[in-house]
Amino acid sequence: MHDAPPTARLLAVARGDEPPDTVIEGARVFCAFTREWLEGEVAIADGRFAGVGSYEGGERIDGSGRWLSAGFIDAHMHVESCKLSVAELARVLLGRGTTAIVCDPHELANALGPGGVHWFIDACEGLPLDVLVFAPSAVPASPFESPRAPLSLDDIAGILARDRVIGLAEMMNYPAVIAGAPEELAKIALAAGKRIDGHAPGVVGRALDAYLATGIGSDHEATVLSEALEKRRRGAWVLLREASNARNLRDLLPLVREYGPERCAFCTDDREPDFLLREGHIDQMCRVAVAQGISPEDALLLATLHPALCHGLPRVGAIAPGYRADCVLLDDLSSFRAALVLKDGRVVARDGVAEPFASAPAPDWVRDSVRIAPLADDSFRLPHSSERVRAIGLIRDQILSEHLTLIPSVRGGEVVADPERDLAKIAVVERHHATGRIGLGLVRGFGLRRGAVATTVAHDAHNIVAVGMNDDDLRLCVERLAEIGGGIAIYEDGELRGELALPVAGLMSDEPADVVVASLDHLHAVVRELGSTLAAPFMTLSFIALSVIPALKITDQGLVDVERFAIVPFDA
Repeated sequence: MHDAPPTARLLAVARGDEPPDTVIEGARVFCAFTREWLEGEVAIADGRFAGVGSYEGGERIDGSGRWLSAGFIDAHMHVESCKLSVAELARVLLGRGTTAIVCDPHELANALGPGGVHWFIDACEGLPLDVLVFAPSAVPASPFESPRAPLSLDDIAGILARDRVIGLAEMMNYPAVIAGAPEELAKIALAAGKRIDGHAPGVVGRALDAYLATGIGSDHEATVLSEALEKRRRGAWVLLREASNARNLRDLLPLVREYGPERCAFCTDDREPDFLLREGHIDQMCRVAVAQGISPEDALLLATLHPALCHGLPRVGAIAPGYRADCVLLDDLSSFRAALVLKDGRVVARDGVAEPFASAPAPDWVRDSVRIAPLADDSFRLPHSSERVRAIGLIRDQILSEHLTLIPSVRGGEVVADPERDLAKIAVVERHHATGRIGLGLVRGFGLRRGAVATTVAHDAHNIVAVGMNDDDLRLCVERLAEIGGGIAIYEDGELRGELALPVAGLMSDEPADVVVASLDHLHAVVRELGSTLAAPFMTLSFIALSVIPALKITDQGLVDVERFAIVPFDA
């Protein structure tokens, strides 16, 4: 993100020699540097703030009775997780007061290779939302995952050289980083002079010292206060996360309440479109924070200046001379509803609705990404050969899981799903090169009693992950996803109960947000009817395949003991 030089006209307006382009009058103005509210008019010229004071001329915006803040910034997110195009996401976020996001497009990198990342960067060009990109660092996330193609050092270097790419994305293979693996240190060396983002769930003590000694500067994986505090004490920026299936904000807010807001910022990581449309984005995090006893001023710091400081974004995150004129006029400091949003001094949203802007459709080559080998009737068969087996135990509202061992339910010499014990079959089917490779196991906690659910959104390699109570429905789900180019499918007793097509890399829709949410609503209703009470069942399903989040996960290569960082057999 390059900071354009000041114009002569901006300086003239700042001196009072020329009239501004725009003046916001009557609002209380948040000063992020002193955590106070200033009285005065805010002058804008050439897309920058010229100052706060009294000005003649210019287009006037009446902010009477409202509160003016810099635009919100999401310190870490994955655009692909919202299942929307980046342009459609921009329309949603602008209406909520967000004017910049910092993202890691490693989902597209896994599904499409390096070309997917370059296409994404190109697709962000000209949007009325700043999309700052980190170069994916872990494709695959571990040796136990099978993406479309791994990113080489040359691939990463090519992405780092692009405009708007501000650093190296979350270093997810944290055991290798801590061990000083040469391939991981080589990636870090590529990012010299840029930001390096972290991903270190549960890492504390000397292992954390080693991890941060590499120059990694931030982490969004803390789920408990003690872990977040330890990371902050060692100088890391702690990104407080509130995702669809990792709602950590309330547990981490004591870090701000007891120790102040320094070196903390808000992020959403992975948030589904229904959450965005109904509850919001960074505005929702501000609401929750204030309701939990955080001052509005501290909440706004976490939403504006601190994400900018964390990532070294020049001249954004505050209302001050020479800063980019990205701001939101708030109705109050409890709902944080955005009455008006300006980006580079231009109105881009009113009363929650973005102003129209053009965007290009996704090219055909990003739509053909699902390739599976033919499935047989026994593709999902689990032969019984041991008294005890391993099973993945879901932890509600978390992406962490438990490593369980249990006595399986057996019928006809096969391990089967058992609704009475909340045990479902889980499968990951390789979908990039039609290898026929399938990882099989059991999962407890999904709640299904009938049918099966499958999705091509399966972090991080984005093979097909499916959970079900019988093999026939599992097979039909997987085959349907291959037919529609990816997405989500639900079958019950051989009948298609619902689907959402995600043809862009098998991850994203090209439909408007409300259409996608309506489809998701139907799918959620069907999953509830089939027995699951999870708040975010599809996001939960997608993270069962992520091999760098403790404790037990599954990929197309088999069950992964993340703490041992090894493939382990189904038999315990």
